[in-house]
Amino acid sequence: MKVLIINAGSSSLKYQLMDMKDESVIAKGNCERIGVDGKMGYKTGAGYAVEYEADFPTHKEALSEVVKLLTTGESKVIEDLKEISAIGHRMLHGQEVYKESAIATDKLLQDMLDWQELGPLHIPPQAGAIVTCKEIFGTDVPQVAVFDTSFHQTMPPKAYMFGIPYEYYEKYTIRRYGFHGTSHRYLTLRYSELTGDLQGKKIITCHLGNGSSISAVKDGKCADTSMGFTPLDGFIMGTRSGAVDPSVVTFIQNKENLSADEITDIMNKKSGFLGISGVSSDCRDVEAAAAEGNERAKLTMDMLVYQIKKFVGSYAAAMGGVDAVIFTGGIGENDATVRAEVCSGMEFLGLSIDKEACNNASRKEMKFSTADSKVEAWVIPTDEELMIARDTRDLVEK
Repeated sequence: MKVLIINAGSSSLKYQLMDMKDESVIAKGNCERIGVDGKMGYKTGAGYAVEYEADFPTHKEALSEVVKLLTTGESKVIEDLKEISAIGHRMLHGQEVYKESAIATDKLLQDMLDWQELGPLHIPPQAGAIVTCKEIFGTDVPQVAVFDTSFHQTMPPKAYMFGIPYEYYEKYTIRRYGFHGTSHRYLTLRYSELTGDLQGKKIITCHLGNGSSISAVKDGKCADTSMGFTPLDGFIMGTRSGAVDPSVVTFIQNKENLSADEITDIMNKKSGFLGISGVSSDCRDVEAAAAEGNERAKLTMDMLVYQIKKFVGSYAAAMGGVDAVIFTGGIGENDATVRAEVCSGMEFLGLSIDKEACNNASRKEMKFSTADSKVEAWVIPTDEELMIARDTRDLVEK
């Protein structure tokens, strides 16, 4: 079975074609700057690679270009679209309705459109990708929706409820949902493959990148997570503020005479690394500026490490201990300095690290805690596409 995985963003479309016989990647790439001008990136498992400018007014043109690359010319990896047995889509939000991956029916598609205010940047293009795939591949090719929120549906009410009038939960289902669930689920399963049964295990999974979240996982199930009703909650990210006193939001709104949409834009797009440092939303740029003596950049990095430490410590307390702390994502996999600083001073939890191993763990699957550490520290590169492909295969084969 060959499965096409689609991850549609507000102005991008990541894709991957996998052969599920051996879970190998046949081809993958990214369509960027959709709606602006357009840039195509494409690479096959055999090593062919190409990048070029393209005209992508909408996601439909981008997906059509993907199909062209897969089936024609030097880039061809399949003879016919009929070789693609199913399509799996990353979906931002399943609300409380979709607690696991599901076949993309007409009802599911309508639900996504009804909930688009929960993720106005992500849900419309993701729903649109399902519609476009129907047009290109036909209605006989099954499509599967894999939700970022599904893994976190095992949280108890004491973890997901907010301290607001209960009627707003009843009326609008306002609660903590959590995101990056497919990544946290992959880390949990991969850790189990590496170390054994998850029963009785308490792990903390840290997905650190331009968007970041941390989850407490007990017995293989999510017990708590840092992102909330939206992906804005938690700790500082590339352009997102993370958690702040709600009164700060209304105070700025009133002082600056801003609309709700304008203050939402500031908290989501102008805060975090970018807003604090004034340098960049990219952690690498901020870290480099800090090393050169930029005080605001240094403050940004100090805040990031401090806030991650607080989540690790609080989740260890909530679970009654911790057996492993796992790092992934662009920062988690690649930034040895952040990993080391987060883990420093954690000896009281039983965590001590080998700094040389920590440095060597970048971009690879590796344990970097010391041999006598009671708590393990790992880098495990995430693979959300593989999880989407597996869910798609399993649902279609049923």
